[in-house]
Amino acid sequence: MSNNNPKFGNRKWFKNNRKRSSVGTQTSIKIEKNNNPLLHGYYGFKLYFFNNESIDITSTLNNIKAAEKYIKKNDKQFSLPSIKSNKMYVVDLNQIELDEDFQLDWSTFKSDIIIKTEYCLSCMGLAMHQIITLEEKKNFEDDIPFQIPYINARITNHQPVLNLKNLKVNCYGTLVAIRGTVIKASSVRLLCKYMVFKCSSCSGTAIVNQLDGSYSAPTKCPTKGCRAQSNFIPEFTTHTITVNWQTLKLQELVALDQGENGRIPRTIECELTEDLVGCCIPGDDITITGFFLLYIDAISVVNNKNQNEAISGTIERITFNTHDYYAIQKIHAEPSLFRFLVQSLCPNIFGNEIVKAGLLLTLFGGTQTNEGDITTRAVSHALMVGDPGLGKSQMLQACTNVAPRGVYVCGNTSTTSGLTVTMTKESSGEYSLEAGALILADQGCCCIDEFDKMTNQHAYLLEAMEQQSVSIAKAGVTCNLSACTSIIAAANPSGGHYNKAKTVSENIKMSPPLISRFDLIFILLDQPSEQYDVLLSEHVLALHSGLQTKSFSVSTNLCDDNKSKSLKDCLKLRPGESIDYLPHQLLRKYIAYAQKYVHPRVSQEAQDVLRQFYLELRKQCQVNSCSPVTARQLESLLRLTQARAKVELREEASVADAIDVVEIMRHSIIDIFTDEFGTFDFKRSQSGSGLSKQNQVKKLLLSLQQTAENLTQSVFPLKEIQSLAEQVGIGKDRFHDVLQTLNLHGYLLKRSSDKYQLTSVDFV
Repeated sequence: MSNNNPKFGNRKWFKNNRKRSSVGTQTSIKIEKNNNPLLHGYYGFKLYFFNNESIDITSTLNNIKAAEKYIKKNDKQFSLPSIKSNKMYVVDLNQIELDEDFQLDWSTFKSDIIIKTEYCLSCMGLAMHQIITLEEKKNFEDDIPFQIPYINARITNHQPVLNLKNLKVNCYGTLVAIRGTVIKASSVRLLCKYMVFKCSSCSGTAIVNQLDGSYSAPTKCPTKGCRAQSNFIPEFTTHTITVNWQTLKLQELVALDQGENGRIPRTIECELTEDLVGCCIPGDDITITGFFLLYIDAISVVNNKNQNEAISGTIERITFNTHDYYAIQKIHAEPSLFRFLVQSLCPNIFGNEIVKAGLLLTLFGGTQTNEGDITTRAVSHALMVGDPGLGKSQMLQACTNVAPRGVYVCGNTSTTSGLTVTMTKESSGEYSLEAGALILADQGCCCIDEFDKMTNQHAYLLEAMEQQSVSIAKAGVTCNLSACTSIIAAANPSGGHYNKAKTVSENIKMSPPLISRFDLIFILLDQPSEQYDVLLSEHVLALHSGLQTKSFSVSTNLCDDNKSKSLKDCLKLRPGESIDYLPHQLLRKYIAYAQKYVHPRVSQEAQDVLRQFYLELRKQCQVNSCSPVTARQLESLLRLTQARAKVELREEASVADAIDVVEIMRHSIIDIFTDEFGTFDFKRSQSGSGLSKQNQVKKLLLSLQQTAENLTQSVFPLKEIQSLAEQVGIGKDRFHDVLQTLNLHGYLLKRSSDKYQLTSVDFV
């Protein structure tokens, strides 16, 4: 006899697969010959009311008849073959409350469903079980040759949906509905609910209810006349019921508690059984209805992220009431809406209107298209690189606050598993998945500060940024989790200040494949300007002194007054102008509304503008058949143009939208392709080396090769190399950068502190 087989009652197996025990008494009954005996007029009555001694039979039968009447009345909502196959059906509490006949037949249902939930579910389940049984008996003259399974009634639309902070002791033991993000999911295990034991004295058999999966043997033989109280042998029969069981860890939604920053998010464990197992993965936003004990014993689960596959209903992350719709309508009526939203994104930071506009478009996102098996991503990514003290971190915090689902992480304190997925080993020895920042930010925005400090994690972002997923293969677990998130990152240059002589890749020491995945790259430089410094000082002093006055709706449409003005001039505040900034809470609602209801397409005229700009870039930047502008830039232009139309809640992107996006993209490209002399040159790649430096490297290398051939030597002192560099026009400030480039590419090998060997010649 195997000691590991659960059918033989191995206690170790039960210990690893049991739930938490609750207070209860052991119940055992004698097995009848008929699988579903007719009791009180209902087949399978004992299946739902295992111990019927503690219930009022009369009121219970009336309640079952009320449920049966309700199901027959709304028979179009229930598919009997599907219910029989899935072993469950959905009970919508909203529809039940509107049914006057049901409320009249079962007047105490509203209070019973909260206090006596298990009893109500048994009545609803037995009613459906009876209907299916009678339907099947029509197909057979004799008894049904198979057993009708246990039908679960799954409750949905239970109100109110509580936050985790509102779960108090007064909710204990009652039906509650909570909402949160799945941060951990265990593997699926087995839970034994009913077990059959055979008496060693009289060979009689009995079914014992295994309370919460705890191993329980009969205390006495139920056979009449047998006095045996021990030596019961477990048996594996059709009456032994074992179901799937899984545990989840649910974390409160960050967006719903923005005012409680600085506190560890609340979590609670939930337990799923039978058909609920596997309905969600780490990172999903779910609503669970169940019993509140020391954990949540789930009755139903609604996956808010993928509503098409949810049990029923549509529950949004951010709900809208009448006041919200009026506020959104008032916001949409602003004469210069884009300017108003850009200025409201981060009012504390003065200037940088184009950067704020790019971040705002990244938050709105584009339109996802599905053509067969090919899905194009709708999210964009943005990167800010620049000198310290220019407000990059504050703009990231603002993006996190206004995003419907925002996660903020700092690069110097995050790990690879903290960004992607963590594998944790439980006490039972099995592994479970715990979601990281990218998974938690699915369908939202992940803001990463100090992006240059997390060089070890850059490789793990490649898949998430392009494929919108995170793959994991650890500890025998292979899976693919959704990470459809916009990444907005901020990085500081490696030298403390941005060096225009170097490219973006050289300044922040980041791999070219990762940089190429960003749709927008903004370079923020601290350049002294008397006019700008005066305006900045006035803004900072007014902000801290509280003297800044506000006037409502003064954002006139400057762009309509002067069509020749650039987007940068249109977005700027005029001297002395102040506006009533939109609160972040309303801006978050507005973005959520646009993402839910607005799905713009790009008009043919706008496509022509984008195509012309893209072809212009391709024509100007081709160097040696290697171009820094690829099809990714064209896709970025399309996504940003759709986002520009989504800002104004329009279903079609116009030429004006395309022109605005082209200007934002041109501003980003100018930052990338401008050298230290202010010269704009497409030959500077954002991921390679600058043109001026590249030419100097080639000139120095050619001079070294000619000198080596003339002197028949390959080893040069440092002073001699510096002298040759001066001859080809390389200044002292650029010499060490050029020398380091030749060394990194293997043209010059360092032999000692002051000697280098040229590898392109064979002289010794």
